[in-house]
Amino acid sequence: MSQPGTNQRTAQLDSYGQIRRTTFWFAAAALVGLLLADLDIVNANPWTEFARMGQGLLHPEVSSWGELLEWTAKTLAFAVEGMTLAIALGMLLALLYRHWWIRALCAFLRAIHELFWALLFIQCLGLSPLSGVLALAIPYAGTLAKIYGELFDETDPLPRSTLLQPNGLSAFLFTTLPLAWKPLLTYTSYRLECALRSSIVLGFIGLPTLGYHLESTLREGYYAQAAALLYTLILMVIALKYALQKFLLPIYVLLAFWYLPPVAEVKPEFILRFFTQDIVPAPLQGGWQADTGSRLWQWLQLLWQQQMWPGLANTLIISQIALVSTAVLALLAFPLNSPHFTGRASRILGDSLLVVLRTIPEYLLAFVVLLFVGPSMLPAIIALTLHNGAILAHLLGGFSAEICLRADACRGINRYAYEILPRLYRHFLALLLYRWEVIMRESAILGILGIATLGFYVDSAFEEFRLDRAALLILTSALLNIGIDNLARHLRRRLHLSTTPETL
Repeated sequence: MSQPGTNQRTAQLDSYGQIRRTTFWFAAAALVGLLLADLDIVNANPWTEFARMGQGLLHPEVSSWGELLEWTAKTLAFAVEGMTLAIALGMLLALLYRHWWIRALCAFLRAIHELFWALLFIQCLGLSPLSGVLALAIPYAGTLAKIYGELFDETDPLPRSTLLQPNGLSAFLFTTLPLAWKPLLTYTSYRLECALRSSIVLGFIGLPTLGYHLESTLREGYYAQAAALLYTLILMVIALKYALQKFLLPIYVLLAFWYLPPVAEVKPEFILRFFTQDIVPAPLQGGWQADTGSRLWQWLQLLWQQQMWPGLANTLIISQIALVSTAVLALLAFPLNSPHFTGRASRILGDSLLVVLRTIPEYLLAFVVLLFVGPSMLPAIIALTLHNGAILAHLLGGFSAEICLRADACRGINRYAYEILPRLYRHFLALLLYRWEVIMRESAILGILGIATLGFYVDSAFEEFRLDRAALLILTSALLNIGIDNLARHLRRRLHLSTTPETL
């Protein structure tokens, strides 16, 4: 008869084997992607442009302090208004998250990038504040609903079960909500930081945020002015955690809605036409006829061959390379934020670098790299790697501080390879799989910069006013993201990955 300890040891070894095989296949997929990827550097002398940008970063210029304050205020207003609506809608959906159709709806809402939502709303509501606020609120509501719903499910059920009516709203408000309140606030503050970055990116498609002027100055080569805007962005994100005081939150919300009311000139006929004609496939717009089926099939085939398949393939290639390069960067960089490898001063400096990299949106990073090397897949891969790698390295460094080491523990590379990394690896892999869907979604949207992912074809369809193609391509991107999210969830469960590191 086998001993319980032997069975446990066998199961543990089998789990480690599965983790090794999963890591291998992700690395192999990235290697295949590298063989297929377009990594050409079109710019013959990128270092000249890099030197000019470096000079601008060292000597920032503010052309008008009044305009800078106005652009900053509008950026903050978009973020606060979008998050306010997202929190309200997300909380409502979270209360119903036990229903499968609510979970499916939330997955669909968050699977579409906020820039895609913005492009859709602009067709109905124009370049209005309401378009930007809704573009932030809808996908963020889907994300918040998922996190809130999971937090509520993970709370201790005992206090609620002791009530006479455990299923009522009052029971939820006085038992479940207080137990989930602290992690709920922590995650909501993090999403506000994300909303701030997203509101800046909305400026790249014409909405009046800081990103609109940042894109203009970078494109025209005014790097000193661009540096001032970039430093403003970094200061906004850093100051956010100090400005988020409970008694000030209602004031922020009121000021945001007062300063930038989320309004638009709503024309019902435009909205009706958008849903009944514009996004209807071209072969169906004239009504159903004898040859409509064959024309629709030909339309779909042509769209698949010329846009959907190339866009899907390039999006997958970029995302898989970026996923593995993100993992490598995170594993190499997390000691910068770990007390087991650096002193206090070095750790503050290293973590500051990670915070700056995670503060700059992937879209902006890709745009900057694009100026140096030209329109290939390389800017997207570099941008996704730097941003997501910095996020994971920051988190892993913080979690490594919880690990207790013996007084005679080895040092240097041996401490990294044999003491810290083995205890963090499961947690690292869980976090990486959480970022997989985010990387995939960002890979698609970076096509708006001219990189041939799904976003490139979506943007081209909008420019040509072929909204039926744009809608189908956006739906394709959403289904891809939902599939990746489900696959990542399946892998986390199969590998028994924990979000808590082994600290002992």
